[in-house]
Amino acid sequence: MALTISSPGTISLIPDEYVSVGAGEVLLQLNYVGFCGSDLSTFLGKNPLVKYPVIPGHEISAVIHAVGADVPSHLLPGTPCTVHPYTSCGKCTACQKGKTNACQFNQTLGVQRDGAMRGFIAVPWQKVILAPGLNAQELAMVEPLSVGYHAVSRGQVSEKDTVLIIGLGMIGVGVLFGVLSRGAKAIVVDQDQRKLDQALQWGASEAYLSANVKDVSPDVIIEAVGSPVTYRNAIDWAPFGGRVVYIGYALPEVAFETRWFVQKELDIKGSRNALAEDFEAVVNYLRAGSFDLQPLISKIIQPEDAAQTIQEWIKSPGDIYRILVQWNGRLS
Repeated sequence: MALTISSPGTISLIPDEYVSVGAGEVLLQLNYVGFCGSDLSTFLGKNPLVKYPVIPGHEISAVIHAVGADVPSHLLPGTPCTVHPYTSCGKCTACQKGKTNACQFNQTLGVQRDGAMRGFIAVPWQKVILAPGLNAQELAMVEPLSVGYHAVSRGQVSEKDTVLIIGLGMIGVGVLFGVLSRGAKAIVVDQDQRKLDQALQWGASEAYLSANVKDVSPDVIIEAVGSPVTYRNAIDWAPFGGRVVYIGYALPEVAFETRWFVQKELDIKGSRNALAEDFEAVVNYLRAGSFDLQPLISKIIQPEDAAQTIQEWIKSPGDIYRILVQWNGRLS
């Protein structure tokens, strides 16, 4: 069986095709797959990159079930893993510069191509990421945490820096963990006091409701919301000579008072997806037990409960960090 979003507002379980494994591929048995914000956008008809119908899912916890020819011997059946869910053409300008995460022709699982909300999936062996020491639920959260970590890398965050993080969704939490793992100081901003309190427990030094931000002096600001207001706040709160990194997609046009770009001499960067080295960094800090991930798991559901759970998510978005769909290699 597979979960498919056949059109905006319609998600259902359908019979899945038999998945074979070809040369250079690894057949994975899915344990857990995370429902993320992009999957919700697809369900709501707000993801411009999607063509329907589509099987969502790119936050993967799996076990190697079988391997095809020409696969390295260290990838053995029974080995737990996660997946680097993006493609890269190797020819565009970004790929030629080593920025494969920003490939012009990227095809992310569950977005531009069918994803992992199913019992089994075959992927090129190069996309398999082993993470010994992590449990099955932790594996499903490596990808979104890596997206946050990549933004920290883009901001060139060091232990000397103070970083202001706007937004404490799953990606914002990934930023927080990345900042703290580098020994830097984290200031967090969100509209939900519960998320701010949790961030303080994880190690943030200061926490502010969005309307109460004042007298902050960060070196770096990382925006992880994607609204016109937070885009402008990032510039307003940035220090002279500071760095600003944007992860969130602001779909409406954003108007800026552009003199601050020049007057503050800001370094402004975008951040997209994650590199394999970001996945490795996240696996390392999770293996070290640096952070408790249990508060991030809002619900664990069975595939047949997806439609009802999404409706609950829409009604109470602040109650959800991550929904894990449990597959355990289900075929029916």
